[in-house]
Amino acid sequence: MSQDHTQGRVAVITGASSGIGAATARALHAACYRVALLARRTDRIKALADELGDGAMAISADVTDRDALLAAAGQVKQEFGGTDVLVNNAGVMLLGPFSAEQREDYRKMIEVNLLGAITATEVFLDQLKDGGGDLINISSVAGRVANVGSGVYAATKFGINGWSESLRKELLPDVRVTVIEPGVVATELPTHITHEATRQGAQQLYDVAQVTAEDVAEVITFALQRPRHLAINEILLRPADQAL
Repeated sequence: MSQDHTQGRVAVITGASSGIGAATARALHAACYRVALLARRTDRIKALADELGDGAMAISADVTDRDALLAAAGQVKQEFGGTDVLVNNAGVMLLGPFSAEQREDYRKMIEVNLLGAITATEVFLDQLKDGGGDLINISSVAGRVANVGSGVYAATKFGINGWSESLRKELLPDVRVTVIEPGVVATELPTHITHEATRQGAQQLYDVAQVTAEDVAEVITFALQRPRHLAINEILLRPADQAL
């Protein structure tokens, strides 16, 4: 699909304030998409929208707040005419031993990673169906392999994968559903881990990560630019030296 075909298409990106979300916004904007940047950190998405210029807008929204998402969908409809692409990127990775002490982390991961994506999709679905849209769900290698200390995080990503497969069948051919499953990517994801020993170990791994958010954004852009008769449903990507 050439840039002529993507000219004017509208992409809504959750978790657009950093990492894969911000990189995807830049990549899609460069590919002539108009982009709506959704995140809780308003200052960051406003700065990114200013950086991108025409065809970019920042909307303060938490994916756990359905009313905020409804307002965001209305604003996108009013200002951009509707949504062609939804990138469910918002997520947290709060790893650590399974214990009662981590119970708030478990609830947060389920509410953001899984229910947040489900709610955003439900809210934007009618717009995606209107004219043929794309749904991009950011999962993880953890949606295939669960390791020690990642049980609930993996549960949310296994959930994303299963839900996406059901949606793929339910929504075809109106909406293409693509799951992106990255391994270790150089982002701020581990900085939010509350279990200190786990955070330190994860940070050491992420500090030497060679795959960047821009690498993942390039893959997302590639998938979206395929002709409508071709759907890339699942992309698993890892650093070349990552075994698990």
